[in-house]
Amino acid sequence: MKKKTITKLVMCLLLCFSVSTFAQLNTPRGSQQATVVQRIGVSDVSITYSRPSVKEREIWGKVVPYGMNNLGFGTSTAAPWRAGANENTTITFSHDAKVEGKPIKAGTYGLHLEVKADGTATLILSKDADAWGSYFYNENNDALRATITTVSVPHHELLTFEFNNVQANSATASLVWEKKAFPFEVSFDVTEIVLQDFRKTSKGQAGFQRQNWEQAASYALNNGGDLDEALTWIDKAIAGQFFSQKTFNNLAIKAQILNKQGKSDEFAAIMSEAASMANANQLNALGYQMLGIKDYDKALMYFKKAVSLDPENPNVYDSLGEAYKTMGNKKEAIKNFKKSLSLNPPANVKANSERHLRELGAL
Repeated sequence: MKKKTITKLVMCLLLCFSVSTFAQLNTPRGSQQATVVQRIGVSDVSITYSRPSVKEREIWGKVVPYGMNNLGFGTSTAAPWRAGANENTTITFSHDAKVEGKPIKAGTYGLHLEVKADGTATLILSKDADAWGSYFYNENNDALRATITTVSVPHHELLTFEFNNVQANSATASLVWEKKAFPFEVSFDVTEIVLQDFRKTSKGQAGFQRQNWEQAASYALNNGGDLDEALTWIDKAIAGQFFSQKTFNNLAIKAQILNKQGKSDEFAAIMSEAASMANANQLNALGYQMLGIKDYDKALMYFKKAVSLDPENPNVYDSLGEAYKTMGNKKEAIKNFKKSLSLNPPANVKANSERHLRELGAL
């Protein structure tokens, strides 16, 4: 009797082990899962979803019913489409973002669509990102709703999310399936994200390096940041801190900030100080900056000083020639372009001098 009991127990354990093992078998899905990621600035937006096929079915209004529907399962009696198959389609933002111009906090959200017969749809981002599909959708968990317009596209057998029209601060995400696309814009305040990161990291080891303060000030200057804050940062790089050192580079950045603030006298003084520390290439760069703001006297002064510092460099004569040409002095322009060519210039400098000489009718 005891032997039979033990035998039954062993068989039961083996059966349980077999069932447990079978339950863990990883088999392919009918609708394969995918993730698409797009970087915008320094931020990432990713969409994870499953990809059903059309399979000659009527999709819109049939497989995907219009409006909000009772799907016959779960707790929702008015559910949108899950924008895919299987689990909840999710979208993740690494930083605070905007979707269709509406703010959304960093994090992961369930992505749903209420598809409508008139060619529009309501994009719904839900705080409930862990539910299965839309069966448990609750509008009280909505984080964002936006009305979008669908567009007609060539046939896509597999449901696909893609990113198009990628710009410096935004991109268009689209769900594309059958012959319809659902586009929506995702954007980030890239400048603020970059500068906020510097404000945070500058309190640590990154704040002990002069170049980081220079880079942050330059980025703010050139990307619409707070100029007063940028001026504070570049001043830290120049003087007053244990890591500070006055250089041509940080003086030039400070001069540009002052110029953008409309502080002409301070700009001129700092620019002159920077020029006194510059090598020939740096003087050339200053010269082009002056040409850009039509300060031809200073441009000419910097280009001539570059020639005096490096008289065997064909590039400085090419640049001086451009300055004279811009100012309308054809004779001196031709003279300096020809001098540049006489010094066996590299291919790019040679091509530039020859192009200007042809335009001046001297070649």
